Amino acid sequence: MILACLDLEGVLIPEIWVSVAASTGVDELRLTTREVPDYDELMRYRLDILDRSGIRLADIQRVIADLEPLPGAAELMNWLRERFQVIILSDTYYEFGMPFMAQLGHPTLMCHKLKVDDAGRITDYVLRLPDQKRQSVRHFHQLNFKVIAAGDSYNDTTMLAEADAGILFRPPQTVIDEFPQFPIAWDYIQMRDEFTRAAKVLG
Repeated sequence: MILACLDLEGVLIPEIWVSVAASTGVDELRLTTREVPDYDELMRYRLDILDRSGIRLADIQRVIADLEPLPGAAELMNWLRERFQVIILSDTYYEFGMPFMAQLGHPTLMCHKLKVDDAGRITDYVLRLPDQKRQSVRHFHQLNFKVIAAGDSYNDTTMLAEADAGILFRPPQTVIDEFPQFPIAWDYIQMRDEFTRAAKVLG
């Protein structure tokens, strides 16, 4: 049995932090894992900006309520489900990601959780475990699953390397330059082709 493991933001839905930056006018929040390889550094930076700007969880969730999956993402998920078991491995948070799951056909979402105080301020984040994308794939292998993984950012590359086959989806040039071993899909048709090609190799 082959599992399809996909990142969420930038692959199936818009980048949430970029959308929050556009809505609030706080441009510092535009930085994502596409630009910053160190996840803890990025999140500490974000938490500081949220605190200084007075942006609370409810403000972010209002932005999320107006977002939809990327065009064609739901159709891709339907196509994948017909051929594989599908799991979303994301470095987002349940407070951000869950509203999209119904629109994507209720896939399993494995991600992190936020700490929020009584005033609605995001004070910290709690990782499911460090490097959870790669660790999840490693454990799937221990359960005798084969894994095809797809992602777009620095924080996806360990997952792609751990998988039996890894695919980059619309990655930035820096990621392309640093990880030339992974095939690239620039749209969902190419993504299907890469999954089909990898599945044939894996048998």
